[in-house]
Amino acid sequence: MVIDTSLDFSKDTPGYPKRDPDRVNPRLREYHRLLWSKPLPDGRVFTLHSGVRGHYLYYDSGVETFSLASDSAVPTFTRWGFAKDHPELVGNNLNAEFFSKAYTIGGMMLFPGNQITRGAWTINQARGCLRRTIADRLDLTVECIRRHYLRMDDLSRLGITLDRYRSFFGLFGSFKGYVEFFLLQDLVSSDYSSVKVFPPFDNFKSSAVPNDLATYLDFRRRSIEFLDARNRRIERYVAQHSSSPTPKSS
Repeated sequence: MVIDTSLDFSKDTPGYPKRDPDRVNPRLREYHRLLWSKPLPDGRVFTLHSGVRGHYLYYDSGVETFSLASDSAVPTFTRWGFAKDHPELVGNNLNAEFFSKAYTIGGMMLFPGNQITRGAWTINQARGCLRRTIADRLDLTVECIRRHYLRMDDLSRLGITLDRYRSFFGLFGSFKGYVEFFLLQDLVSSDYSSVKVFPPFDNFKSSAVPNDLATYLDFRRRSIEFLDARNRRIERYVAQHSSSPTPKSS
């Protein structure tokens, strides 16, 4: 298994931004397949297949087929939001560095990509369309997933979408199982009881988009720390499993 955690998929995708790495970059899809084809908490192997049935990737449990789609999960707000509107304050070079890190494998996630109910959002769509409460942020998405497992009220409205995909989240048994499977430990507390939510956050009552310089710089710093930490965690995982046979796609 070879994974380059420094690779910026936006630069690895000819025709970007018109061509979305999450949709068309074959290396990103193969990285997802290699990383996440592994045992689930109950021992079943989450073997991902690509290139057939019209799916980006899919897993067949024998009872249900789960269609998965890639999502660049950490927004930088450099293309919209405070940083875009105030380049003189934020700095174009630092914006470019942040954007490049966000498009490494540490900033990528797989979510169910099939539409459960006609006209209803997928998780990827909801993360982006709920701009006030989620604004594409992975930290807030993981907080909503934590609440989903605990059956807690989710004021962001993302919980409505997550509940449609409860059979997918059921594969991982618990919030801890989900976090460990997708190597998200650096985004949660050591006992998995809470998410290290970045500012701004006040329980989904106000905008999730940083709207002043201090808040944006803090958000960027914490995001980069997480991206670096998850990439290091991915590197350790790859090193530990590089000699293991990788499930083949079909």
